[in-house]
Amino acid sequence: MHIKYLDESGFSLPSVIGYTWAEVGKQKRIEQPNRRGKRISVLGIYAPGEAFNYGVSLGSIKNDVYIELMDWEAKRAAERLAETGQITVIVQDNYSVHKHWRVKERWPVWERQGLYVFFLPVCCPEMNRIEEEWHQVKAHHMKCRSFEMEYELAEAVIEAIDERYLGKGLQCERYLFN
Repeated sequence: MHIKYLDESGFSLPSVIGYTWAEVGKQKRIEQPNRRGKRISVLGIYAPGEAFNYGVSLGSIKNDVYIELMDWEAKRAAERLAETGQITVIVQDNYSVHKHWRVKERWPVWERQGLYVFFLPVCCPEMNRIEEEWHQVKAHHMKCRSFEMEYELAEAVIEAIDERYLGKGLQCERYLFN
């Protein structure tokens, strides 16, 4: 059995300012954009020690985007099943999109391809190993960065994810949504 972890994460134009410091008598100043803009959402699939694959979307993740990425993952699962006999299990939270009726219609199709979904208990996001990965990307690769346009933000998110995982020698592939 091959286990992967799926989750969404959001990024916005103004950066989240965490703990910071400044010299005594001086005030720390970080410029922020005047407009809020749309959020950039990333749907990621993490196979610890092996790969981090993801898709980037403007706005929140909807069921059609989720289905598109899972269909892509199901093709990979079918290849793994044919080559090794191993099924692929995607561990995920209980976000409503993951259980939408259109998504449920796809479950039998994915299972025939060797892809199964497993839902974590409610209120247990810490059990999803991709959560720590999102924290690392935000805390170390995107920290104290703000952007004027969504395009710049999306480029920075892609760069941060690629830098983290390719730098660790992992496979990192970005899915391009239609």
